[in-house]
Amino acid sequence: MRPAHLTEQAVGMEYYVSDVDGVGGRLRDDDDHFRVRELERFSTEPVGASTDAYPHLVFRATLRGWDTNDFASRLSDALGISRERVNWAGTKDKYAVTTQLFSVYGTDPSALPSVDGADLEVLGRAGRRLEFGDLAGNGFEIVVSGPDHPENASQIGDELRDFGGFGGGSGPDSDGRDAGGSTPIGVPNFFGQQRFGSRRPVTHAVGLEIVRGDWEGAVMAYLGNPTDAEPDGTQDARTFVEETRDWKEALERFPNRLRYERSMLHELTECAGDPDEETFRAALERLPSNLQRLFVHAAQSYAFNLMVSERLERGLPFERPVAGDMVCFSDTDAPEGLELPDTDRSQRVDDRRVEAVTRHCERGRAFVTAPLVGTDTDLADGEQGEIERAVLADLDLDPADFDLPDEFHSSGTRRAILVRTGIDLERDPLSLSFSLPKGSYATVVLREFLKTDPVDLG
Repeated sequence: MRPAHLTEQAVGMEYYVSDVDGVGGRLRDDDDHFRVRELERFSTEPVGASTDAYPHLVFRATLRGWDTNDFASRLSDALGISRERVNWAGTKDKYAVTTQLFSVYGTDPSALPSVDGADLEVLGRAGRRLEFGDLAGNGFEIVVSGPDHPENASQIGDELRDFGGFGGGSGPDSDGRDAGGSTPIGVPNFFGQQRFGSRRPVTHAVGLEIVRGDWEGAVMAYLGNPTDAEPDGTQDARTFVEETRDWKEALERFPNRLRYERSMLHELTECAGDPDEETFRAALERLPSNLQRLFVHAAQSYAFNLMVSERLERGLPFERPVAGDMVCFSDTDAPEGLELPDTDRSQRVDDRRVEAVTRHCERGRAFVTAPLVGTDTDLADGEQGEIERAVLADLDLDPADFDLPDEFHSSGTRRAILVRTGIDLERDPLSLSFSLPKGSYATVVLREFLKTDPVDLG
């Protein structure tokens, strides 16, 4: 193991598991260099089906230069409807070519607008909206621009193959590659930098304050916290609001493009006198519901990353359990070749079950987990349980703290600590192709290969 970049350490990713130097380089020099396509798992009825029984129009969108949230806002504005009626299964990045599903409540195909940078394909109708997780995973085709040491890619792949528990044994061929030529690899299933903000990683800081019941602290974590990655004017505006709490003047100083911050400031300026905790909460609730949820999810993700890093530091295995671990089992409806954990099917591993569950893990049928802490979270026993309790104590968190109002509430779940896939490497240009289960980040694979500033990972 080697220490991670300082920016990654700030969000709980403290190590790389491959020791060889990275290939270097950059991602997303061109949108075509980062292509993502959802591995879909959502059934639709014909487009002519009854709108009473199937009120949600479902379409596939291929987007260039569109953040998912921004596209949803553009779509709802063009349709003249609330953005809450536009739903999707997974959030995608702006600087990429992405193909994903959307659903819109109460809309006809003829009403869909023409949007620059968006190709829309109507698929049919559904009786319910798309929700987060309504996909099996994502396929990625990625080009690395300007690598310094492209020759290191193969050795990194070999180290990740060993970390994933593949070695050169049964399953893969003797050289560790499967019959299709891919190298099977494993990496810690960290939440990637973009979960917290690639240039301004503060969403977990906001979430931690929410969970602790400090609504003012949460608002200031979002409005303040200037970073060097932002323009000077934005840094000055954030510093001003931190130092003065002059909401009206801050509204004049914050750029129009920071519409979420400005929306919060509007709420604060409308308050007679000094805002109380209810007003600060109302300011946060001015934001879209999915962003409200993201704050708490980011706090959970930060704690998860810290737990995974501590397990790495202690040298505990990732590809198999030790006594006290909680494991989940595979989703039997997953597409062929995709290891997809089903966190609704979990089991605590005692001393008697370690050997049997290890065999399930080796076959991709079970996965060691760590918690995304919420009100219903069961913590592990044994050494993993010690890790989980120590991290929560350090963060001053308790599962009961997540009993929060409305969108901020979370009952919690567990998440696999290892993600495994087959990776195809090509030279000239250096390219990587692989698929990941839903909820896993391409950047947690790519960071092992590039080992660069997370900003270069996009």
